[in-house]
Amino acid sequence: MTIMEAIRNRRSIRTFKAGAKVSDSQIKVLLEAAMLAPSACNSRPWEFVVIKDRNILEQIRKAHPYTGMLKTASLAIVIIALPEIQEKVSGGLPKGFYPQDCGAATENILLAAMEMGLGTCWCGVYPHSRMIAKIQKILATDKLPFNIIAIGVPDESPAARGMYEEEKVTWI
Repeated sequence: MTIMEAIRNRRSIRTFKAGAKVSDSQIKVLLEAAMLAPSACNSRPWEFVVIKDRNILEQIRKAHPYTGMLKTASLAIVIIALPEIQEKVSGGLPKGFYPQDCGAATENILLAAMEMGLGTCWCGVYPHSRMIAKIQKILATDKLPFNIIAIGVPDESPAARGMYEEEKVTWI
């Protein structure tokens, strides 16, 4: 599968095959893909929490109104943003770019999962302070949860929702 095929075929999956296994080696490939994402001044302002525990997945599902797919997902990866990493870079050059950097890491996970035949759904947490606090409590951390990525074997094939729109392009 080419990168463009993965981009064109990637979908947000909200129904997974319950009980389907995703191996630790597959998860490590997803994490490697995330950590290969570009970041401002190579600051890499992220950490990752892999959640396979059904109890924790259920707590998140109850706390976050858009994570219903966790009921059948095999696991979730929570990307933790570390803005303080960028604040420590000499001259402060990359300060404030952690959302873009964590977004790039997220997209790499989504595309790597697509290549492996897995489905994903990106569920935002940041910048909503109430949602951040709920997820921090569940994960017992004071670090910044950026998003939750549900992962599993898809049990649906949604139609494409994105497309190229020439009217949104300005050529200069």
